[in-house]
Formats: sequence, C-alpha cells, structure tokens
Amino acid sequence: MPTLKQLRYFDAVARLGHFGRAADLCSVTQPALSMQIKELETELGVRLLERLHDGARLTAAGIEIATRAAGVLTAMQDLVQTAHQSRGPLSGPLRLGVIPSVAPYLLPGLLPLLRRDFPEMSLQIRETQTAPLLQELKDGRLDLLLLALPIEEKGVQTLHLFDDPFMLAVPVATPDPRQPDTPAELLRDEPLLLLEEGHCFRDQALAFCQLRNIGQIDTFGASTLATVIQMVANGMGVTFLPEMAVPVESHTENIRLLAMDAPAPSREIGLAWRSSAPGAAGYELLGHTIREAHDALKINLPGAAA
Repeated sequence: MPTLKQLRYFDAVARLGHFGRAADLCSVTQPALSMQIKELETELGVRLLERLHDGARLTAAGIEIATRAAGVLTAMQDLVQTAHQSRGPLSGPLRLGVIPSVAPYLLPGLLPLLRRDFPEMSLQIRETQTAPLLQELKDGRLDLLLLALPIEEKGVQTLHLFDDPFMLAVPVATPDPRQPDTPAELLRDEPLLLLEEGHCFRDQALAFCQLRNIGQIDTFGASTLATVIQMVANGMGVTFLPEMAVPVESHTENIRLLAMDAPAPSREIGLAWRSSAPGAAGYELLGHTIREAHDALKINLPGAAA
C-alpha cells in the first residue's frame, strides 16, 4: 500500500517537474526522494515519471495518479484540520493566502487582532496573485484566501467581507478638480497606469475602463502599487488606488487623491476556502476580525480632495 510520504514526494515532483526542487520543498535529499518514488512505482506497478536531463515529466498514468494523490493529501489535511477544530475555532495551523494589493495594507493592522482573538492559531501567510493562490487552495497547500471576489471555482466557497472603493491618484501639479478638469476628464486625457497582467486589481480597473471607454492605458511591467504611485508622482500618468491603500500610499510626495464620480469603481474583498474544509465556522469568525481591521483603516483615512 502506498504511504503518505510517497504520495507527498510524488506530488511535489508532479507539481514542480523537478526532483531537486521537490526534494528541497520536502526537506529531504534528492536520493531519498527518488527512492520513495521508485518504491511507489513498484507498489503500483506502473511508471509515473519520465526522468529527463533537466527535470521530470508525468507519464499518462502519472497524470491520473497525480490528480488522485493530490486529492488524498488534501483529504488528509482536512482530517488534521478537523482534529484541530475540535479543540476550538481556528486552533492549530492556518495557511492563509493574500493577494498583493491587500496584504501590505490590511495585514499590519490585522495581525495583532488575530493574535488577540485567536491565540491558539499558528498562522502562515502566502502572498501572491489570485491564480496561483486558487490552485494552491484546491491542491490543499493553503487553507484560506483573502482576495477580491467574485471567484467562480467549483468546490470553493466564499464570504463577502467589505467593499473597497477606488480613488484616482494624480500628480500634485494637476489642476484643482474644482477647475474644469474633473476625474472623468483626467481619465480621458492622461495615460492610466495599471499593474502588470495577472493582478486582479488590474482586471477590475480594466473592466471599469471598458465601461467608460478609457483608451490610454499603460500596463508596462509594474508589479506593485508602490511602483505605480511613484510613476504617477513623476508625471507619467494617473492611476486608481484602492481605498485601503490610501493610508500608506498617500504619504508619497507629489501625488493628490481625487474622489471618483458616482458610480465610483470599487472591488469586493472576501474570503475563499474549499467547500470540503471543516473550518467554515472559524473562517466566519475570522471574517469579523478582518472587518474590524478594515474599519480601523477607514477611520485613519486622510481627507481627499473632491
């Protein structure tokens, strides 16, 4: 009978396509990992991997076994989590994934509240874009995601937390909006700077632009809002800024924030987890704490020009 160790090692190679990187991920030597996978192949009586000069590739049988192995490992994670939940909501480890346009703005205020409300929780944080977070959630490598909704994924449950309106960041030299220039006119006249492809915040901004027929859009290479804001400060264009980022990014010199005309663009922030996961009640409690952290952010928002 295959062991969980064998399945875990095989799953790592299947995902990474490389024995050395898989061994590093599993904190074992490459020979030890290779031996366990060979034993797994012997036990199953089928070849799972093709050993290549620069990595490894799944065989036809390996593709099917990899899918089933990932399911077994996810079920085992849920079993362990069920045991932890029996000691109380959010007791034990929680692997939380957060998108980059939320993590640096919400986590500084949120983490102390999590320690206060869930002292028995051992939190691990993974920050990356939405697509890899969702894949890692489905694979059982993450337990919970904090990201922009909606999420249309089979087997994933979501919880709305709050709406995050967008403001328009413009160079400080831009004429006062009480003059003829308005946010809508600035969007038509100035290049709109957005994050690079893969960021959901970029997609949400693009959706708004399509509705308003905004054509001057520049998405050249910026991977953080901080970089985009610096580009705005140096007169390269204008950008949208989510409200939660204002307390941090508004301290940048040479930018000014303008409230958008109604209906203003915004995004929906929420939680997502596997429908089969046992921690839904705890996740809803955690949602209350996240809302508290967000409410504290709103209190600290500086006044914006209107």
